[in-house]
Amino acid sequence: MTWTTDRYPLPETIQYCTTCVMPNTRPGLHIHDDGECAACKAYKARADTPWGARWAELQTLCDQNRGDGTRYDCIVTVSSGKDSWYQVHLMRELRMTPLLLSVGNYEWTPTGWANLQRMRERFGCDLEMLMLPTGVARIMARKAFFKLLAPMWYWDRAVYSWPLQKAIQHGIKLIWYGEDINYQYGGAQAVEKASARDQMANDVVKPVPLDQWLGGGVERRHFIPHAMPTVEQIQELDPRYLSYYVPWSGYENRMLARSQGWHDLYDDGVERLGTAEDYDQIDAAGYMVHPWLKFPKFGHHHQSDVLSMWIREGRISRDAAVRLVQDTEHKLDPNDLRDFLGFTGITRAEFWCTVTDWANRRMLDRYGDMLRLHCYADEALEQGGEMEDPGDDESPF
Repeated sequence: MTWTTDRYPLPETIQYCTTCVMPNTRPGLHIHDDGECAACKAYKARADTPWGARWAELQTLCDQNRGDGTRYDCIVTVSSGKDSWYQVHLMRELRMTPLLLSVGNYEWTPTGWANLQRMRERFGCDLEMLMLPTGVARIMARKAFFKLLAPMWYWDRAVYSWPLQKAIQHGIKLIWYGEDINYQYGGAQAVEKASARDQMANDVVKPVPLDQWLGGGVERRHFIPHAMPTVEQIQELDPRYLSYYVPWSGYENRMLARSQGWHDLYDDGVERLGTAEDYDQIDAAGYMVHPWLKFPKFGHHHQSDVLSMWIREGRISRDAAVRLVQDTEHKLDPNDLRDFLGFTGITRAEFWCTVTDWANRRMLDRYGDMLRLHCYADEALEQGGEMEDPGDDESPF
């Protein structure tokens, strides 16, 4: 396979934040002249945020939409995760009657499936689930892996579009999402806002023309739940981020959920390699391959997002986070990979050959079959500054 360098363009100068461990290779993340990234500045701005006034605004919004219990008055899109649990908890505390919507996995972990049932039981909420056709999902995972190095595109796109369709179908205006990821973690839409109307443009799901996916058993009808409503229809809806109204913390959401019976992987005796936490994205084991693939593309992945938030929240020092990134960021849990390969039918050799072909060699070195951060990237990470360009001659690719 040939080497490519233009599939995921990188900044001209690669730089790490001086406060957290995020590089500006995260799409849309801006690092200011003082060396601090936009996400760290956004977190510091929380200290001056009028949370009391925003909570009152949230209560008024719920009062305006609350029904008499004979109809759904809002939608919450859920997985079986701790953030979904917190969102449903909050809506029930505000006396709302939410309809829960979930896009099913190709295979649930025992922890994930049990948490989904616990959520339904504890809060007494109705849930509708979209089960995508397994055979088509398998084909799409393969196509998206080889074409985008983003294998879960088919699921993620449905998460963004299907709830809007259902809101129109049920006549529900208010739709709740958890956090605005671009504002919380840095990205092109890093402006604080309540409205989630432009969520599709947050760069989580790359825009790909439908015709490029067709063939090999994939037909237009398989994208019915992926169709976005018209601009006019979306304007009639009111999708919002709860993170605008309450100070959002995945860690605190996890602690609240656990206190109410939710389980993380640690509770169920599962240890995951290569991540500092055991409570994010635990619905399907193979799904974790998807966020890990940010590492070959951008030199960081989900773990750096979590560690950076922990630094901001004072849960870990930057030095300790740097060591974790250096020691484990490159590691992919073998159980997660085994689950992913088993579903897609991609061979281990095909997987690693493709990953290596896509890899960002400005930041990464190859050590045998393993990708690691280049020594210059390591140095920039430790110091919190610009990375010296290694040049082609110094790369072992």
